[in-house]
Amino acid sequence: MNINSPKKVKILILASGNGSNGENIVNYFRKKNYNIDWNIITNNRNAGIIERSRKLKVPCMILEKEEFKNEKALFEIQKIDPSIIILAGFLLKISVRILERFSNKIINIHPSLLPAYGGKGMYGMNVHEKVIENCEKESGITIHYVNKNYDEGEIIFQRKLRINYPCNSKKLAEKIHQMEMKFFPEVIENLIKIRK
Repeated sequence: MNINSPKKVKILILASGNGSNGENIVNYFRKKNYNIDWNIITNNRNAGIIERSRKLKVPCMILEKEEFKNEKALFEIQKIDPSIIILAGFLLKISVRILERFSNKIINIHPSLLPAYGGKGMYGMNVHEKVIENCEKESGITIHYVNKNYDEGEIIFQRKLRINYPCNSKKLAEKIHQMEMKFFPEVIENLIKIRK
């Protein structure tokens, strides 16, 4: 698939929280005038992404945790028929049915250099606190395909960040977030361009 083709590219963002990454991705592509049909799904009725989606004028659907376990989420995602699904702070495990239907079309960003500091419960500040606690010399971001195990999908892109001490988890989180905002949209853009 070529993102510059007249046919609209459909991008679905799944988010559970604040939504800054999702908003950043939409704005990145809009500044470049790409022809994209955006959709957002959240599992959290109080997620910041809901208000962000209103401001962006992007449709946002709320699906409960149970609906991601049964056929409801799969049904709704199939109706959207996305070219790519982006997890931007989405905390639920993706069901096997969705993974099978959208094989190699679901990507996630993780705030560490996987396989280090990945797995169940390792997200957000939990990751940064562990990295600092273990006095790691570097951290970074990993963008990867999603499979049935947390943070174990094929790695697409990594970028390292040297940690200069004294440093705390909050400072590290801010630096990692800046990296996410810069590189996540660029990697998505490159992925869509190479899809046939």
